[in-house]
Amino acid sequence: MSDFPWLTVLVLVPLVGSVAVALLPLPAAQAKQAGLAVSVVTLALAAAVAAQFDVDGGMQLTETHDWISAFGVHYALGVDGLGLLLILLTAVLVPLVLLAAWSDTDQPLGPDGEDETTRQGSGRAFVAWTLALEALSLAVFAATDVFLFYVVFEATLIPAYFLVGGFGREGRSAAALKFLMFQLAGGLVLLASVIGLYVVSAQQGSPSYLLSDLEQLDIGTEAGRWLFLGFFIAFAVKAPLFPVHTWLADTTERATPATSVLLVCVLDKIGTFGMLRFCLGLFPEASQWATPVVVALALVSIVYGALIAIGQDDILRLIGLTSLSHFGFITLGIFVLNTQGGSGAVLYMVNHGLGTAALFLAAGFVIRRRGTTLISQMGGVEKVTPVLAGLFLVAGLATLGLPGLSTFVSEFLVIIAAFQYQWWVGAIAVTGIVLAAIYVLWMYQRTMTGPTVPALPGTGTGADPDATGTGSTRTDLTVREGVVLVPLVVGLVLFGFYPGPLLEASNPYVGTLLERVGVTDDAPTVTSPESETPASAEEGS
Repeated sequence: MSDFPWLTVLVLVPLVGSVAVALLPLPAAQAKQAGLAVSVVTLALAAAVAAQFDVDGGMQLTETHDWISAFGVHYALGVDGLGLLLILLTAVLVPLVLLAAWSDTDQPLGPDGEDETTRQGSGRAFVAWTLALEALSLAVFAATDVFLFYVVFEATLIPAYFLVGGFGREGRSAAALKFLMFQLAGGLVLLASVIGLYVVSAQQGSPSYLLSDLEQLDIGTEAGRWLFLGFFIAFAVKAPLFPVHTWLADTTERATPATSVLLVCVLDKIGTFGMLRFCLGLFPEASQWATPVVVALALVSIVYGALIAIGQDDILRLIGLTSLSHFGFITLGIFVLNTQGGSGAVLYMVNHGLGTAALFLAAGFVIRRRGTTLISQMGGVEKVTPVLAGLFLVAGLATLGLPGLSTFVSEFLVIIAAFQYQWWVGAIAVTGIVLAAIYVLWMYQRTMTGPTVPALPGTGTGADPDATGTGSTRTDLTVREGVVLVPLVVGLVLFGFYPGPLLEASNPYVGTLLERVGVTDDAPTVTSPESETPASAEEGS
């Protein structure tokens, strides 16, 4: 079974499912059922990959085949601790997204050059594009050839563009175009660096895009810094990071909450994944050279994202802007170049995916009941839907880093690392937590407490055939909505009290990466009573 192409099958299942759903003349209901079944099979395959993974084994389940021999391009896949966690995150979120959006695509969502007739079959299209995005994202996290990574990195833009432009509110076409232009610009810069890697490898022997070969190259200081800039700019756009973040708020405001989960919680992780895998992994000297500037940009993202989130009235735009602050924390953890920062950044990527997904989807359920995305037109939701309000509050508290929820562990590690780097860097980063408490609690107060505001005409029970209740405001969570939110909230609580499995997967990868960067980590060590071998302090936490 060791020769079985697990990762190829993992990518092919949702890809073939996407093509089948798109081409077969299935009714919308059957298309959704088929898509959900495919996503569950993909999750089972991801779990099988995780079951075979050895946390101390480095890159595993590798597959390497010649693709374009003249240019040293290979079809090469493999998984390490970083890739495994993001593959599992993707595989968990996609079926929940399909369930959450079960009835969204059956409704005309506002004029944007279309009418209800042209929207027939949109449910099937949404499922097909979602599965395609899942397949391409899994390929990105498993690719061990830089050229293959670039191809699937760019290919993710196709389903993402159609998900944003085809489903959502009025103005989504413009938001989709803005999203695409930013991403394509970053991709063009990345392409220049990918070509540069070919030149460097060809000068030192036979060209190769395999990560294992590129890591052995002696890339000169000047060349390494230029190549690093190309990779970093592309990943900063994808992440997003200040000042190339402006597509984020417009996209999350106009897209459906389910699409925003795919973009912010899955697709944007490619940016920080790439910073770890390629920026630090291939250009260690350039990474240290760029650290002061990147740390400054991360701090601006943390504070600026939190400040502008406070003033937002659109709940989806507000949640989108919180991710600007969170990705600042992740980038900060990566570039302070110590064990706590690296482990905290990887952990943050997973925890942000769970917490922000729960917040977006819960907000989507509230919007469906209230008929508006404007916080100023909401109020009193907890009186009518107390369970939904409670789950929304847990997701919000995770976003602000409440102790006992998983995001707290991530932020704690990153802030410790920031103080180790420079005390003033840690002090500025802490302000992001304070500001997060303001925008989360104020958002909850305005939407959930106070007198109940009647839903807008045309909303309520008629908007969701799964909902029950009468009147202008529907009753509490349906079974389907509960199945979507409860696993995410359970994950936030579980990993808040027991982050060990995530750290066990990420710490060996982080340690190996820092060794390659050449950083001496002064973090204290403890002895694990089970193995009697040194373990980093955060593993014991």
